[in-house]
Amino acid sequence: MSTIELKAGAHLKGVDLSEFDWTDRDLLDLELTDCTIRDTQFSGVVLQGARFKGCRFIRCRFAHADLREAEFEDCVFTDDEGHVGAQFAFCRLDEGRFRRCDLSFARFERSTLYGIEMEACNLRGAAFVRADFGRAFGRKVVKCSAALKGCNLELADLTQVRLPDCDLNRSNFREAVLVDADLEGADLRECEFFHALTVGLKLARADLRGAEVSGLNLSELGSLDGMKVSVDQQYRLLTAMGLDVYAE
Repeated sequence: MSTIELKAGAHLKGVDLSEFDWTDRDLLDLELTDCTIRDTQFSGVVLQGARFKGCRFIRCRFAHADLREAEFEDCVFTDDEGHVGAQFAFCRLDEGRFRRCDLSFARFERSTLYGIEMEACNLRGAAFVRADFGRAFGRKVVKCSAALKGCNLELADLTQVRLPDCDLNRSNFREAVLVDADLEGADLRECEFFHALTVGLKLARADLRGAEVSGLNLSELGSLDGMKVSVDQQYRLLTAMGLDVYAE
């Protein structure tokens, strides 16, 4: 451990960093490859612009951490059994990048995620608790930005999450909780909504072409004006409302 120097801009590969004290450290532009970190508290740490590839974060908690523009590629955030996920509380994850990461059962609580990109990530059972994907551009102008493309959000808790006009295409929301969520104008093409809880879900102007919509009850939605669907989806949507649909 004495030969390893953890500092801003450092490049480390294949080391176990579980014994280091990360609290309030300034580690701007840190680069870690194939490293392991267990049972660690990342409190007040600055990891803006950091790069992580093939790293394992086991039973880790990020609190008040600055992760703006940080990039994670092929990283694992669950424990060895895949049951306990990472916690992100009061963190800054704006413009962060996650590619092919396992974030199963992760908890994003009261964190800012404006402009975040997640691609082909496993977010099974993840919870977004008062997570903020928005940014104020004036007293009355707040815009949301996020891209969660090809992600597995099965069983995820997205209650009241606001992701209007965001790119969520090819993601799996099977059995997810989307109660009172705002996905108006979102790209939801080829998404999976089987058995999702969608009471109050706002889907006005959303593009659901090619999505699995069986079980999506239009009468329970919070909004649907201008929602885009394909001709072959009409039967499933009307059937879910209790209507008998005939060919002639």
